[in-house]
Amino acid sequence: MPRIHRTHPAAGHVAFVGAGPGDPELLTLKAWRALQTADVVIHDRLVSRAILDLAHPAARLVNAGKQGFGPAMPQAEIDALIVRHARAGAQVVRLKGGDPTVFGRLDEEIDAVAEAGLAWEVVPGITAASASVAAIGQSLTKRGRNTAVRFLTGHDMQGFADHDWRALARPGEVAAIYMGKKSARFIQGRLIMHGADRTTPVTVIENASLPSQRVLSTTLDRLPADLDAAAPAGPALTFLGLAPRAAEAALVQSREELA
Repeated sequence: MPRIHRTHPAAGHVAFVGAGPGDPELLTLKAWRALQTADVVIHDRLVSRAILDLAHPAARLVNAGKQGFGPAMPQAEIDALIVRHARAGAQVVRLKGGDPTVFGRLDEEIDAVAEAGLAWEVVPGITAASASVAAIGQSLTKRGRNTAVRFLTGHDMQGFADHDWRALARPGEVAAIYMGKKSARFIQGRLIMHGADRTTPVTVIENASLPSQRVLSTTLDRLPADLDAAAPAGPALTFLGLAPRAAEAALVQSREELA
């Protein structure tokens, strides 16, 4: 795409932009325009280099990454960084992986910007669940299977996150679990404890939408062992209740043969 000529309004502005799952072709046109007109891009650790390269050549890139159970820039420091640059008159893009409204700590950063009296907007992106479910040829909801889908986090600020395990253990439930690699055994234990079928399909998609994408098709019973064997190093999303389309067809055939 051609470069956009940047203008420099007197007042600073903050755009909270979704970078999508990683493939630069899945970036929205509005997100691309924001990157082209930014003076400062404050980005997450997992935003791909190919997307950062779409920013204006003169833009300053600032890594404000967080890593689950690992090193992270404190949230208060990120808030202050955004406000400081915008107060100085910069057009700031706060670039978040996936969609900024899904497990992105968006509210905390909006609050900081709003309290500073600065103008802001949210530019949505494609969340990991959408990219991951597309990778396995499934849909998040399906007539006769599930009329709702849950987006869950595998861990929060206190550690492994608790959920309504009894509801999740019911047949036909579908959940997209973000940041679930390290909590796989915890999730398995809670679900089985509340009556979940051990043969419930589980799919883990690593690096969804990227050339390095990998798909692990397993069951609730085998989830921790298979995940350990696969040793995914990149970001991964876990689907409870969904199998890749080919694996699902084989599972249905097997059940029919046993009936």
